[in-house]
Amino acid sequence: MSEEEVRRVSDALDAVEQIADREERVKAQSRIMAEQIRRNKSWSADRTALIRELWDDGDGLSYRQIADRLQIKLSTVQDVFRGYKGSGTARPKKTAEPSE
Repeated sequence: MSEEEVRRVSDALDAVEQIADREERVKAQSRIMAEQIRRNKSWSADRTALIRELWDDGDGLSYRQIADRLQIKLSTVQDVFRGYKGSGTARPKKTAEPSE
């Protein structure tokens, strides 16, 4: 996707936020959120597959190089290999090592 396409999507979202009638604005926002939820699973799977391909079982790019190349957070790349899926706020807490 080119920068122009990303800009057009962003402009369309900005236009929804500018809908004067609050009820119509919320209806439009709700439809967009529902559509995005529908896409999230396949988009995430596509990103995960590309991250794994770029890493190539350790023979490809480093985690940091992948993050830079895809313009995503390093933690997102790390999460793929940890098998973690979900929001950062829902991550399981690390358990403390028992002290001797």
